[in-house]
Amino acid sequence: MAKIYQHSGPHLFLLLWRASHAVMRFDEKGIQQQGFASLSDYAVLEVLLHRGPLPVNTIGEKVLLTSGSMTTAVHRLEKKGLVRRERSEGDGRVVLVHLTDSGRACIETAFEAHARSLDALFEKFTKEERAQFAGLVTRLGRRAKQMTEQFDSGT
Repeated sequence: MAKIYQHSGPHLFLLLWRASHAVMRFDEKGIQQQGFASLSDYAVLEVLLHRGPLPVNTIGEKVLLTSGSMTTAVHRLEKKGLVRRERSEGDGRVVLVHLTDSGRACIETAFEAHARSLDALFEKFTKEERAQFAGLVTRLGRRAKQMTEQFDSGT
């Protein structure tokens, strides 16, 4: 059996995997404290807060949910009075999801608390370390995407 050496690809992946799971658990707990039962409900509302009304499929692409999961999430949020669906004035075939007034109030409050929580998570990093971290994670994501595309194309 091959040994995993410090700073090798497998070692760095393991560190990233463990850290990402710990960060996601922290994030989910913070969102639950804001009264959301699911990360998907929070994510849908947050996208609408920052991007405005959007078609269901566009929201799904941004929050990484399948069309079936998106339909369920939007329906659940509609029942709670947090979003509403309306046909687009420009194209009647398109249905846009809008925040209601209560949905906007809910997500604005939750987002502010969530942002403070995430800022606290990263407060151990200096400004320079945050910039370095952002750069490294971005480069890693681009490299993984590039290599995945190469796998997909068979090259």
